[in-house]
Amino acid sequence: MTLQEVLVVVMFLSTIGALMAGFPVAFTLSGAAIIWSFIAFFLGVFDTSFFGALPSRIFGNAMTNEVLIAVPLFVFMGVMLERSKVAEELLDTMGRLFGTLRGGLGVSVSVVGALLAASTGIVGATVVTMGLLSLPTMLRRGYDPALACGSICASGTLGQIIPPSIVLILLGDQISNAYVDAQREIGNFAPEPVSVGDLFAGALLPGLLLVGLYILYQLITAWLRPHTSPAIPADELKIEGGLLRLVCSALLPPLVLIVAVLGSILFGVATPTEAAAVGAIGATLLAGYRLRNAEGGLPAISPTPIYAAAIGLVVMLFLQSVVDLRLGRETIPTGDMVAIIISAIAGVALIWGIGVSLLRVSRLDVLTAVTRSTMEITSMVFVILIGAAVFSLVFRALGGDEMVTEILTSIPGGTFGAIFVVMLVMFVLGFFLDFIEITFVVVPIVAPVLLQLDISPVWLGVMMAMNLQTSFLTPPFGFALFYLRGVAPEEVTTQHIYKGVLPFVAIQLIALAALAAWPALANWLPSVVFGSVYT
Repeated sequence: MTLQEVLVVVMFLSTIGALMAGFPVAFTLSGAAIIWSFIAFFLGVFDTSFFGALPSRIFGNAMTNEVLIAVPLFVFMGVMLERSKVAEELLDTMGRLFGTLRGGLGVSVSVVGALLAASTGIVGATVVTMGLLSLPTMLRRGYDPALACGSICASGTLGQIIPPSIVLILLGDQISNAYVDAQREIGNFAPEPVSVGDLFAGALLPGLLLVGLYILYQLITAWLRPHTSPAIPADELKIEGGLLRLVCSALLPPLVLIVAVLGSILFGVATPTEAAAVGAIGATLLAGYRLRNAEGGLPAISPTPIYAAAIGLVVMLFLQSVVDLRLGRETIPTGDMVAIIISAIAGVALIWGIGVSLLRVSRLDVLTAVTRSTMEITSMVFVILIGAAVFSLVFRALGGDEMVTEILTSIPGGTFGAIFVVMLVMFVLGFFLDFIEITFVVVPIVAPVLLQLDISPVWLGVMMAMNLQTSFLTPPFGFALFYLRGVAPEEVTTQHIYKGVLPFVAIQLIALAALAAWPALANWLPSVVFGSVYT
């Protein structure tokens, strides 16, 4: 090995070691890169002029990246739904709907996990919320502790794979950059861009496949071992006002929000960033509606402004997609002018509802907590992105990308062998590092090399997301297990949690193998929706 290669290996290993030791991610990435760059400079194998490219990298990759604007908006959406107790109401509603079936509570946890994944995209929040609300109920109803813990952990990690997911947004940005680099290396200087929408569409079917496999496992378990997941007597689940009213008040609003966000992306009405804005507005309206009743010493408020705002939002989205609403035109047809006036009225209704909702959540101290959490998570993501830009710059300046290319292309088994090794490394790193760290450290290094091997960028991104989801669930170091352990009752042991997740890990591996064997699971929907064609 040359001196540069030795420095690259030592820099990478020291960075991983520092991250595992608990040092702040952003400062570890940038600090390790700067330290080893100066060591390399004094050894005569690094030119400090490479740092001249750093401002443009940071400005181009973070400050002016429109895709990453979706991150704070989706985070706001998820935290608002969590803090306003919409998730709690969802769990209660689904428990009442499925509770009379054997294994019904487990099925409801899987369904709610999928809904929360599609509305929050934050694994830790989902696992903690369901652990606090569902686990005591399942244990009180006689559920096997291992099965209950496994169901909650597995369903909580669906936020990694079901769109709109923060993981998919960050992965989509990195995969897009890597795909452009890979195509340039093979001589294609006008590659078809990979969008976050492609990744959202590609992850939808594998995510739903996982939900279906979870539910199938719980129903089979309930059939083979009835004592592990008993049904709840129907007389204990009396629904005041009827089933239809319960579904319309608790289940329908968040479901409409999810369909609006995902549907606007998949049908081309909005970009992921625009859809994230719709999601943030919808979550605010939902929070105002959920907290409209008298609580916290405040009187109840009328839901009329919220209804008007929701209708106004739908009207504006519809008109924007079918009519030219621009005012800066020399001549505006009468039909367009009528649509503009209707949009203006709808906009006033939307502002009215948002104002009422924001005032309500602010007076209940929900808004402060939501904005603080959003700011903390978003700041962390962007500071890590800047640190990763420094690390990537030094890594490439020392010839690390060429070294990785040489290693992966020399692995026995060709393309399959290279992908298998990368997935194995990411799986192991997922025990110790958060998905943000892996996305910004590992993906920019290996993805450009893999994408030169004539594979689909969408399929690779979905494979990585599902792989990380599996590692977050696998004992003994899976993050989801620690989240649940922190909120589980005393009678639930760590052994219960580990034992309960093992069948779900097996399901994950089956789904991952199916996705590896049939890339069309990830590639088919983007080709239908967006016309994207990737090999």
